[in-house]
Amino acid sequence: MGLAGGQTQDLDLIFEALADVTRRSMLDRLRQGPLSITALARPYSMSLNGVSKHIKKLEKAGLVRRHIKGREHLCALDADGIRDAMDWMNHYAEFWGGRIDALENYLAGKEKREEP
Repeated sequence: MGLAGGQTQDLDLIFEALADVTRRSMLDRLRQGPLSITALARPYSMSLNGVSKHIKKLEKAGLVRRHIKGREHLCALDADGIRDAMDWMNHYAEFWGGRIDALENYLAGKEKREEP
């Protein structure tokens, strides 16, 4: 599965964003629906500036969209980026699934040959 340069860069941004436990937690919370930055920041013991840096990383990766409603900034999950990462990972899941199936078949055949 060859990837064009832009696709590789997009996946790099997605996996970099997903590598942080706080950002994964934020995405999990956004599954329930959009949240203001203040509401999104509430459970984390960090400044709003720190939370904002995490949100910007998620936005850059295409995992979060920000909507401005008056003075309030609302963040919403954008699952398209996650879908791209899953498509890439599924390619390798198919590869390993085939390898495991081949190993099971080999072992089953070996057991039959070793029976008295």
